[in-house]
Amino acid sequence: MVERSRFRRQFLAASGATMGMALAGCMDQISSGSSDDEGNESSNETDGGETETEDAESADSDDVDSPELTVETEYNSREEYRQPGEAFVDFENLEEWELLEGSGDAETDVVFEGSQSLRLTAEDEDNAVVATEFEATDLSDRDVSMAVRTTTPANIALEIQLRDIYGGYASYMLQSVSYGSDEPGWFRTCPGFADESTTPVEQDAIDELRVVVHNTGDEAEVWVDDIRTHEKPDQGYVILCWDDGFEDFYEPAGPIHDEYDVTAVQAAVRQWTRDQRDGIMTTDQLLERQEVGDQIVAHGTHTEFADMEPDELRDSIEIDKNWAVQNEFQGGHYLVFPHNNFNREVLELVSDYYYAGGFNQAGNVNLTGVTGYDPLVLPRTIGHDLEIAAQCVDAAVAHRQCTILNFHAFDQDNTMDADDYEDLVQYIAETDGVEAIDFDDLWAMRRAGH
Repeated sequence: MVERSRFRRQFLAASGATMGMALAGCMDQISSGSSDDEGNESSNETDGGETETEDAESADSDDVDSPELTVETEYNSREEYRQPGEAFVDFENLEEWELLEGSGDAETDVVFEGSQSLRLTAEDEDNAVVATEFEATDLSDRDVSMAVRTTTPANIALEIQLRDIYGGYASYMLQSVSYGSDEPGWFRTCPGFADESTTPVEQDAIDELRVVVHNTGDEAEVWVDDIRTHEKPDQGYVILCWDDGFEDFYEPAGPIHDEYDVTAVQAAVRQWTRDQRDGIMTTDQLLERQEVGDQIVAHGTHTEFADMEPDELRDSIEIDKNWAVQNEFQGGHYLVFPHNNFNREVLELVSDYYYAGGFNQAGNVNLTGVTGYDPLVLPRTIGHDLEIAAQCVDAAVAHRQCTILNFHAFDQDNTMDADDYEDLVQYIAETDGVEAIDFDDLWAMRRAGH
């Protein structure tokens, strides 16, 4: 049963277990030569000045309390928490990887960690796939994340596939990166469960990991690096995330949340709220929903951030954040990118004002692990279909991950109708092993699990 408690935190203590493993050689090795692709910038500018963070903190640590609501962040969350969990496999020795589809080369100029990454390419909607084998390893209580960089974010989905000693497999997928075509730079994905073989995978006997770049366009170009594992929580989580501040969040969605004691999040557009746009909640209505337990976060100017000039974007974001602070919206440290559009420059600038959020988005099941995601590149699932949303909740329970479901207004195609929404909220409330949370809760788990 879900309890409504905005500030309750549930964590697992870090196990501290070392994951020893020996990587086996493969038959068809990838070329070890460096790519000579001009125009690709090195990622090493993000590595300078980094210090090792401490191990996972205890649940009652002050460090995982809600951040103080201020205009600027105290630190860059993406740099502070760029390498969560424990190292698992990397690409320092490509003889330990087998190329199954597409093309792959060592890349020394575009690197997240160490001396090189792996550049994968594919054309004409073909995929790129690489695999590595190792001694049987117990991943029953672990999620897996990977550092990724791509020049084709609108064309790809990313999959980490775990295979056991019996041939069974489980797929964990980031269904979408960005609606824009601009490069987002390096980001970390901790993809959620998507599918598995007919015979369920034996998670305590994993001996192979595959990286799959699903290519939906003319070409795909992706760099991958620094695959890590992370402690799973003891249950699943769901965030009901509404965009734009439509009155449907106040009525009829608000009373539904109250009846079933399930919290939700609203990403409000400052200009629309301030100008009292028709059909948009007022500031008083937003504060009323905050008072009963919902969280109010930022949704920017509702202009595609990647299309704005840097000075214009910074001014706009700073004004938005000031508005949140002045109105005491306690979720003001969290941001939803308008139109799911962002690039490398946007991520760097936004980190000065926000700790977490961002989002890419997909119309199908698109979950995330809770302790290994990139703070500003969280995945969401469009809440247009009750059956898909219920599948997301079930997957969150079964795999102890988080589903973030996105809604706008009940008369829009991207949102299920009000009756289905009530059925979903009731389903969440009556399902064991899942808790409805907000971004404070999710961000606290991310830091505690670091």
